[in-house]
Amino acid sequence: MQNYQNTDRSRRYKAYVSPLGTTQIHLRNPYVIAWWSAAIPGFGHLLLSKYLRGFLLFIWEIVINVNSKLNLSMVYTFGGQFDMAKEVLEPRWILLYIPVYIYAIWDSYRTSVDLNKAYILADHENASFINFQITSMEINYLDKRKPWMAVMWSFFMPGAGQIYIHRIVVAFFLVSWTTIIVYFSHVLESVHLLVSGDFYYAKAILNPQWLMFLPSVYFFSIYDAYVNTVENNKLFDSEQRTFLKKKYQNKQFNLPLNLIKRSK
Repeated sequence: MQNYQNTDRSRRYKAYVSPLGTTQIHLRNPYVIAWWSAAIPGFGHLLLSKYLRGFLLFIWEIVINVNSKLNLSMVYTFGGQFDMAKEVLEPRWILLYIPVYIYAIWDSYRTSVDLNKAYILADHENASFINFQITSMEINYLDKRKPWMAVMWSFFMPGAGQIYIHRIVVAFFLVSWTTIIVYFSHVLESVHLLVSGDFYYAKAILNPQWLMFLPSVYFFSIYDAYVNTVENNKLFDSEQRTFLKKKYQNKQFNLPLNLIKRSK
């Protein structure tokens, strides 16, 4: 890839296709990115393909949240048990939570704005990039996928939609953490008891501290799979269009729009 870029002498590239996935930059709404960072720190950065930053902030969220009992306090607050909500909070951890939480929102918003600017420049330059990678471990290539199919697989299991569109790094991360969260929240045991008609123990066995993580992870997986499927399809169309124009379109060919301009 490095030799390819050196001969092309381009400054910016819209995408990079590797055996672990297709990483690309495209226009994003900074407020949506910031919102996902507010849901769980790290998610906004994962949407931006800032993986190391996203993984670090997500793991930080899990560690600090669990030790501070923040989710448990929120459950008591929703139930109107304000004294219990205050009692369970651990101040040694909760005071550490606030500054990094705000930083995650701010940094994801700032990075989104910067990458939007970089995309506009990269799209204008429209530099060629390798769209097919084959190694002894994996094969990845640009092609078109169905967004609803990615949503469906993410609905059944968070991370499966990412595997469908070959976002291996994010898929491994989501599958791993979904398994951990489901295990500690006892949600599957609760479902089993609920189906068996044991409603009291189905509720009693749940661990709300871990259960509160599940909706955010679940809906993030669906959103990420859908958005990246749509953007990968756009990238495929753009790369194919550029290739056909360079390879087969005669430089002397006049588009109808050019003919109209000349007639004026």
